[in-house]
Amino acid sequence: MPPFLQFLIRRIFAMFVSMVVITMILYAGVMLTPPEARARIYLPPGKGGERATEAFINVLIKQYHLDEPYLVQYWYWTKSLVTGSWGYSPTLRSDVLPALLHRTPATLELSFFSLILLIPLGLVSGLVAGWNQNSRFDGLFRVTAFLGTSTPTFILAMFLIAIFYVQLGWLAPGRMDVTTELDMTRTGFEQVTGMLTVDSLINGRPDILLIALRHLAMPVITLSLFHWATLSRVTRATVIGQRNKEYIVAARSRGVSEKSLLWKHAFRAIMAPSLTTMALSAANVVTSIFVVEIIFGLTGVSSIIVESMQSSPDAPAALGFAVYSVLMVVGLMFILDIVQAILDPRVRDEVMQA
Repeated sequence: MPPFLQFLIRRIFAMFVSMVVITMILYAGVMLTPPEARARIYLPPGKGGERATEAFINVLIKQYHLDEPYLVQYWYWTKSLVTGSWGYSPTLRSDVLPALLHRTPATLELSFFSLILLIPLGLVSGLVAGWNQNSRFDGLFRVTAFLGTSTPTFILAMFLIAIFYVQLGWLAPGRMDVTTELDMTRTGFEQVTGMLTVDSLINGRPDILLIALRHLAMPVITLSLFHWATLSRVTRATVIGQRNKEYIVAARSRGVSEKSLLWKHAFRAIMAPSLTTMALSAANVVTSIFVVEIIFGLTGVSSIIVESMQSSPDAPAALGFAVYSVLMVVGLMFILDIVQAILDPRVRDEVMQA
């Protein structure tokens, strides 16, 4: 069997084991709630609380297997994951997976624009700052990166809203303003992907594209700043370590320009070490995106957990949200592991030797 195929199989197996362990722990947390309390969330409207008879509660417990042993309940739940329903959510009045998929485009759109902002900007700014150590640009970079890593996400979000929405009126929370939504409905705007920036191009509406980008500006900056600061500081430290390496000194002695040394030699050298930081930054974006969605009123996947916790805790919705988050992170790390094995010579050599 080819070494790279063996590498893929090992990674897939590790991902499967990770998902089993994580889901078992998640469901064990649900089992701490008494069956009667979990059964009450399935009561139809007007039949909850003290008015629900004990007999009716027992029927619901039997129907949803809430009194079965842990492994039996876990089996029924994982079966719903495999079949595609992910369980029925009484709060959402639908199966969990369709509700998650319906809200996924907004989350993917925010994740995409955050990553295409922070990764190139983090690499370039860290590269330039490290190459010009102790310069004015480097000093400004260090101050900005320090503020980026020390400012909590929700504080930055509130600050941006106070300045750019309340005071200046330039940018607004939410995915789209009411006037544009009415115009989209009136003109028959077709939502193909659910991502407004993509659908606006498909429908030939650059005006809606600009409005969607304006609404994405504050959440993208909020989500990207901390992870940009982390990636760029790691890149800067790597470049400083590379500046006096023998291959750089030798190239400079041959008359190679500083511009070529920076972009053709140093940039290539930092790509492999920066891949790990980029992978962690991308995973952190996925896990922290939900706070940003809630603050800026974006109807993404985070709305599932908000709705499910408004009254009685909705176990199927909460579990579905947790599994969805874990799948996104594990899947992203799997893809980045493959990219690293392809691009990083050290990892590629380890794969080939294994």
